[in-house]
Amino acid sequence: MSLSVSLARQALWLTSPNPRVGCVITAADGAVLAIGHTQRAGGPHAEIMALRNAAERGHSVQGATAWVTLEPCAHQGRTGPCCDALAAAGIGRVVAALTDPNPQVAGQGMARLAAAGVQTETLKPQDDIALQARELNIGFFSRMERGLPWVRMKVAASLDAQTALQNGQSQWITSPEARADGHAWRARACAILTGIGTVLEDDPQLNVRGLDTPRQPHLVVVDSRLELPLNAQLLNTQGTGDQARQIWVYTAVDPANPEQAEKRNALSARGAKVIDMPGPGGKVDLNAMLRDLAGREINELHVEAGHKLNGSFIREGLVDEYLVYLAPKLLGPGQGMANLPVLTALDDAVQLGFHAVERIGPDLRLLLRRA
Repeated sequence: MSLSVSLARQALWLTSPNPRVGCVITAADGAVLAIGHTQRAGGPHAEIMALRNAAERGHSVQGATAWVTLEPCAHQGRTGPCCDALAAAGIGRVVAALTDPNPQVAGQGMARLAAAGVQTETLKPQDDIALQARELNIGFFSRMERGLPWVRMKVAASLDAQTALQNGQSQWITSPEARADGHAWRARACAILTGIGTVLEDDPQLNVRGLDTPRQPHLVVVDSRLELPLNAQLLNTQGTGDQARQIWVYTAVDPANPEQAEKRNALSARGAKVIDMPGPGGKVDLNAMLRDLAGREINELHVEAGHKLNGSFIREGLVDEYLVYLAPKLLGPGQGMANLPVLTALDDAVQLGFHAVERIGPDLRLLLRRA
């Protein structure tokens, strides 16, 4: 099972929006007959890759055990049911780290295997292997169980929590090592989100660079007044083919406003889809936007925005995880991590817990989650 988790980890940047799954097939004596992990969406799942690997190596899998990090699927999606393929191949036993949270599976895969005479076992949810497998697919579980993507907010700041000087200068507070690590976290996300303020101030590309990644995360822009410039760099990052990057612009302007029609058509011509999601105060309804993104198969949403939009996400309780890089620098007055209201009681603070702390070059990387 540890080897299966390692294989699933190899699919970290590959499988979106599908879960990252690894599979190992062993003989009765424990010898490894085959391995595999899930490929790109529409491609073969881990179990099929392992069965193919066994065939390529000339190994029979009759009576063998398949160790998978997630229950084999039982539905016809982009590919056929893996549970049926395992049973047809003669697998005698299947051990899964987790039950698939997808309502189209949710135990049916193991039930169909058992009905076909295959021995089945699922690890307990608190088993260390099960926890590792869930962490690899935390966004997939979030989307299936809550109808929401897992929202990860990335912040790069000085030790005194400044993300930019008062004049707006922010490049670069953290080290090249931290920036490279940040791109790796971008690569695992299904989509990267930013606000129109960041676009207008920095004109970022917001794609993955410096890494050999097989896909670019989709892009989300929160743009209440539909101010996105037609020459913004991010509009040049879509790519081509079946892995092309989608660009979704969420706005709160009245779609019937004739003054906006030309802008909408122009953005559409540049490959961006404008989505109306009005909320109170002429702002985008962030909660409704997240549910819409879940419907677009976004598992992990990587937020890289300014202090105003960060504050809105935090105030509405929409951030699941904070990815914070702290540089050993003191900048003095500047722009903070998030625009939050003044508190009058310590009990009103946003309570977080440290999930992981690691040194990245000269900086610290903090991973925090809501307590």
